Amino acid sequence: MNAFHNRIALITGASNPRDIGTAICRKLASNGIDIFFSHWNSENDWIETFQHEISSKGVKCENIQIDLSNENAAVHLLDTIQIKLGFPSILINNAAYSIDSDYLGLNANILDEHYFVNMRSTFLLCAEFARRFKNSDLETGRIINMTSGQDLGPMPGNLSYVATKGAISAFTRSIAVELASLGITVNAVNPGPTDSTWMNDEIREHLLPKFPMGRIGLPEDAARIIAFLVSDEARWITGQILHSEGGFIRG
Repeated sequence: MNAFHNRIALITGASNPRDIGTAICRKLASNGIDIFFSHWNSENDWIETFQHEISSKGVKCENIQIDLSNENAAVHLLDTIQIKLGFPSILINNAAYSIDSDYLGLNANILDEHYFVNMRSTFLLCAEFARRFKNSDLETGRIINMTSGQDLGPMPGNLSYVATKGAISAFTRSIAVELASLGITVNAVNPGPTDSTWMNDEIREHLLPKFPMGRIGLPEDAARIIAFLVSDEARWITGQILHSEGGFIRG
C-alpha cells in the first residue's frame, strides 16, 4: 500500500460510527491515504471526534455536510475537496438512500428520492471526477461504487432501492470502458448483508443461518476489499462487480 501514501480519497456517506463509509475511512487512513468524507444528518460532536480519530492516524482529514440529492452536489463536493485537500485520486460512492417500498406503496416521490442519491449523485460524481482527472497530472485513479447484490436475486419489498442500486452495476461496466484510457479503474462492490446501522436483533437472527462462515458481514469486511481495489495490486481490475458476501446463501 506504500504507493498510495500522499493520495487523497473522497468517501461519501460516512455519517455514523457503524457505517460502511466510516469503516472505509478508517481503513484507507491506516494505509496512509488522506481522507475527505461527506455526511448527512450526523451529530456535530461525533463528526468532530471522528475527524480527530482519522487525523490521529497521521493523515489529513476534512469533511463536508452535504445533501447529495441536490443537483449541484457533485460539483460542490469536488470543488470543496480541491480547496481543502487537493484533487483526489480515489472516489468511493458509498452514500445511499433507502426506505421500504413494495408495489402497493410505490409512487413517483419515493422513486425520485432514491434516484437522486443512489443514481444521479453517483453517476454525476463519477463523470465530474473523470473530467477533472483528465486535466490533472495524476496517472492512476480509482472509482468504486457500492451495490447490494441486486443482480443476484430478488429483493421484494424494497423496489425503489433495488431499481436504483441495480442500475449502478450497468453504469459501472460501461463507464469503466470509457475511463480506462485515462488510467482510471471503475469497479463496484456488493458487501452483502452487513451489520451496520439498519440491522436489529430480529434481522440478525434471521440472517445468521444464511452465512456458512458463521457470522454476519461487518463494515470492516467491505473496507478491506475496497482497500485492495484502490491499491496498485488491483490496477488490472476494472469494470467488475465484486460480490464479497462471505458465502451468503439466498432463498
